[in-house]
Amino acid sequence: MSRHLKGRHALGVGALWPETRAFDPRGNALREAATWPSGDDVDWYSTVFELIDMRSFSNLWFWIALAVLWSSTSHYVLGVPWDMITRARKGHEQAMADMNALAAINSRRILYIGRESGLLLTGFIFFVLTGAFLMGWVYDREFAQAVLLLMLPMSLVWLLSVRTANRIEAEALEGEALISTFNRHRLLVQLIGMVSIFVTAMWGMYQNMTTSALG
Repeated sequence: MSRHLKGRHALGVGALWPETRAFDPRGNALREAATWPSGDDVDWYSTVFELIDMRSFSNLWFWIALAVLWSSTSHYVLGVPWDMITRARKGHEQAMADMNALAAINSRRILYIGRESGLLLTGFIFFVLTGAFLMGWVYDREFAQAVLLLMLPMSLVWLLSVRTANRIEAEALEGEALISTFNRHRLLVQLIGMVSIFVTAMWGMYQNMTTSALG
């Protein structure tokens, strides 16, 4: 019984680490050594992707990132915190002055970026969105699908921000008129966010159920 167990143990070890033997000139075995597999035998690509799950819709961090993204986008209206806008609407003079200053600064900054590098930026964004679409729906890469579902609605928010900034600068909006413009902008952003979260959730559940059904 003990010999049988020893034989099975030796077989298991030999399967993991190939044995090498050293012999003297007469052919007698001197020692046995276990050799580790070389680096070429290790599939590093599979190891990396076992640690980093590229299936985004089953990853909790993706949904946390989605919630944080739309929460912060809704809270900051052209870079102005919503709590500051709320205090200004209630009649706080300092909050009103800060809101007007931040709105003017951020509007000029957004319009400067659009006028100086708008064409290049638009081309780059369309390149990334097209690449993500092809990788996601033509080559069926879930990570690319997740990237597109995040970037596409944010591109719409950026266009809406440029439009609002242009109106603030052209009409020199301040005070109550500026608050009204911010309210409309935030409402549209929230509508885009609701549609985006709904579509992402539906597509994510579909992908998870399909993957689970296929095993």
